[in-house]
Amino acid sequence: MLCEVKESSLQALKTARGQLDGIVKMVEEERYCVDISKQILSAQSLLKKANMEILKGHVKTCVRDAVDKGEGDDKIEEIFNLIDRYARP
Repeated sequence: MLCEVKESSLQALKTARGQLDGIVKMVEEERYCVDISKQILSAQSLLKKANMEILKGHVKTCVRDAVDKGEGDDKIEEIFNLIDRYARP
């Protein structure tokens, strides 16, 4: 994995982890539901960002290496399967 991808994805994941801890506390304290929901949406956004960074690194390293070796079809199919999962409602 590329170093810059690793750092940016780790930062997003660590921030999301902090948000999740905060959300748990909000629920325990019976805070206003809309405020909790906003924090959940924010954490989801950070997780999506981290996932995209991980996938970019995967394409730039693993997929590129596999294509260069003439073995890219399986890696490309993996990416299409992930896209299909994202595209579902």
